[in-house]
Amino acid sequence: MSEHRRKPPQPQGGGRAAARRGQSGSSSGRRAAPRGATGSPSDSYGSDSYDSGGEERPYGGRAEARRAAQRSTGGSRRRAAEPSRGGRRATPAGPAGPGRGRGRAAAVYDKKRLIDYPRAGKYGWQRWLPSWKLVSGLCIGFFGSLVAVAGIGYAMVGVPNEENAAALSQNNVYYWSNGQQMVATGSGQNRQNVTIDRIPKEMRQAVISAENKTFYKDSGVDPMGIARALANMARGGDTQGGSTITQQFVKNTYLSQEQTITRKFKEMFISIKVGTKLKKDQILQGYLNTSYYGRGAYGIQAAAQTYYGKDAEDLDASECAFLAALLKGPTYYDPEGNPGIDESASADANRKRSETRWRWILEQMHNDKQLSDTDYQKAISEYPEPQGRKATKGMTGQISYLVDTAKKYVLNHSNITEQQFDQGGYQIKTTFEKSKVEALAKAVKKVEDEKLDPEKRELDKHVQFGAASVKPNDGAIVALYGGAGYEKGHFNNNADTSGVPVGSTWKPFVLAAAMEYGTYRSDGPLSPLSKYNGNDHLKVKNNDGSYVLKKDNTPFFQENESDHPWGYITLRKAMEQSVNTPFVQLGMDVGMRNVRDVAEKSGILDASFATLNPSFALGTSTPSAIRMADAYATFAAAGKQAAPYSVTSVKFNGQEVQGFKKPRITRAMPENVAHNVTDVLKNVIQNGTGKNALALGRTAAGKTGTTDENKSAWFVGYTQQLSTSVAMFREDPKSAKLLSMNGTAGEESIHGGDTPTQVWTEYMKAALKGKPDLGFPEAETIGEVQDAVGAPSPTPTPSITPSETPSSSPSATPSETPTSPSPSPSDTCGFFGCENDGGTENGGGTGGDVTPSPLPSDTSETGGNTRGNGNGGIFGGPTG
Repeated sequence: MSEHRRKPPQPQGGGRAAARRGQSGSSSGRRAAPRGATGSPSDSYGSDSYDSGGEERPYGGRAEARRAAQRSTGGSRRRAAEPSRGGRRATPAGPAGPGRGRGRAAAVYDKKRLIDYPRAGKYGWQRWLPSWKLVSGLCIGFFGSLVAVAGIGYAMVGVPNEENAAALSQNNVYYWSNGQQMVATGSGQNRQNVTIDRIPKEMRQAVISAENKTFYKDSGVDPMGIARALANMARGGDTQGGSTITQQFVKNTYLSQEQTITRKFKEMFISIKVGTKLKKDQILQGYLNTSYYGRGAYGIQAAAQTYYGKDAEDLDASECAFLAALLKGPTYYDPEGNPGIDESASADANRKRSETRWRWILEQMHNDKQLSDTDYQKAISEYPEPQGRKATKGMTGQISYLVDTAKKYVLNHSNITEQQFDQGGYQIKTTFEKSKVEALAKAVKKVEDEKLDPEKRELDKHVQFGAASVKPNDGAIVALYGGAGYEKGHFNNNADTSGVPVGSTWKPFVLAAAMEYGTYRSDGPLSPLSKYNGNDHLKVKNNDGSYVLKKDNTPFFQENESDHPWGYITLRKAMEQSVNTPFVQLGMDVGMRNVRDVAEKSGILDASFATLNPSFALGTSTPSAIRMADAYATFAAAGKQAAPYSVTSVKFNGQEVQGFKKPRITRAMPENVAHNVTDVLKNVIQNGTGKNALALGRTAAGKTGTTDENKSAWFVGYTQQLSTSVAMFREDPKSAKLLSMNGTAGEESIHGGDTPTQVWTEYMKAALKGKPDLGFPEAETIGEVQDAVGAPSPTPTPSITPSETPSSSPSATPSETPTSPSPSPSDTCGFFGCENDGGTENGGGTGGDVTPSPLPSDTSETGGNTRGNGNGGIFGGPTG
């Protein structure tokens, strides 16, 4: 409104105007103007707060209200506090005092808030800085909530009345491929409980010193350890190391082994309750009786029997420290090794880990005053060598090796740990066919009985066989032969082991590489009718024309077993008679890296490859029998590769475990390359070193292999339905080193075309009985004929058509046994090894089948002289 608005009626006889009139004493009788009406500052406020009569002036008008609000809330809030111009005039203060005159905006800031944030009365950064009252309140609330949650958790989680299923005896049940039960692994876990008084003091202290020094003092939980475990779990790592002995006992006895936050919290609360209900000795007794020590042994009593063949109470301090070390993880601390589960868990690596931790535990016991100086020196003076593995109930004959192979496959294709698996409750359906397994074992037994007599001939002792049979185009392992059986003290699975060089059975990979990649001199694939020099004592050339040199810079000579002058022969003929020199030079021309690539795509694992040098072409690599059967199955399947597998399904307490689908089939090589390899290997059986396999009476392809010093002999062959490999070797039982088979079975030497081929044929007859002879697809002409450097000018040559029946002798027929002695090492052994490749297999050839072992400097890489157990096997550790 304007200032000329009509004034409201004044109250008669009262009010401020009347008071002023009465005080002014004006003689004129003129009515005084209301304060503020003239617009003069003096109309509103005087120079001081008192008028001439000494009475304090009350606030009035908008100005007084605004100034009052500013004085109570701060000047910087003036804009927010003052009413809009032209608005209604603020109500004057009444009898209640000046506060009533501040206005509505000022009153808002007087209202108290439960949480003063952002803080009133503060400006800038101070407005966002919480007060000490707010911080302390939040902290008290947070810790109070934690206490409440912990209290609720403690009240809700009780100690189970019974032990969980993982702490009770269960079986793992294995089934044949047709669903019939093969074996239940024993009558449950290998576990026997013993009381604390029967557990040596040294064993109790070894565990406490190594794992939980404050065991007798703590509450049963380690908060910092739990925090570390949860942090590791959040990062996807291992939670081990975050538990006290009490927590481990609770986990073993009442909970599952799953790594989850829920289980960790349950473990913590139950551990607290167990710690209040049970005495420490009872907890320690329970822990030692439920812990896993490897080899299927649960509890200290079973472990003492398994590793030392004695009762727990008879263990000495050194043995106790050894068993305590196993609690760190038996897969990696058992000196026997577990390379099939993890390639890093080899026997050598495990032995080093075991000795290191055993020594450390004894030192901790000594430092903790639990071992006197004398007892400590006695205990640490000698490592307590444990016993070897033993057969368990039902694990006899080939069953032990079938179970071993299936178990490795399960552990490598799931998140199941060995400890969880050995606790039982799993149902495993395998690919093994009972009739074929029995036929393979029967074939080995028949040949052993016919040819070997270890009681009469010393050289017939320690002879071993390993064999495997795989379905082409599928990868299913239908049969294997792993050895004499656990019950006879043979615990290495010969079907799934490394360390036995494959010899000339490697040559098909060299030929396949030549037909796929060609050589440095060809414009494309090389024909198997190309000619290479097959003479003995041949200098090998590099791609630039220079000769391969030995360490002393003299030329390296490749040898055959005999000095028969083959001259330049086709690769097909060289394969037929297993002549070495053409394939060594061919490997150099193709490139050993390409040869390795073809072998790897065909199914050979990286861990089993030998050093890439000229001898690589002759089979210094050491894949398992399973992997060799699977790789040859690639040829049988027209170049399609399927990884070998032994398990089709796994159930745990009736629930399907994921990860056991059939392996994916891939293309390893062009179809026509595989067909041409098969055509060449058919000729090996029809006319060459593998002609003993003709007794099978059906179309087949295969290759023989014999290594330097006659340390191993192989035959790998296939039809379209089945691919089978057979290895034969002698082994020193103490050192696991390979021994020469010269003189074994009363023969001057054992070749791949002899005993291994006989086993192969006996088995394949039974395994394929009643099945049709499918033959093989015709091979189309492949590549160009590109003879090696130095070959004579080509002349028209009729095409080679293999005869349906083997020729009575090769084109040249020297005596069955070479009359010339093998060249001396000084003449024949170079940087890449020695070669004594022979042609006496089956009494017909002179090219030979012998592959050199590497020199000592190469042994560590190739494993040619010492057997392992897993690195070159079906799984090769974490892969499969």
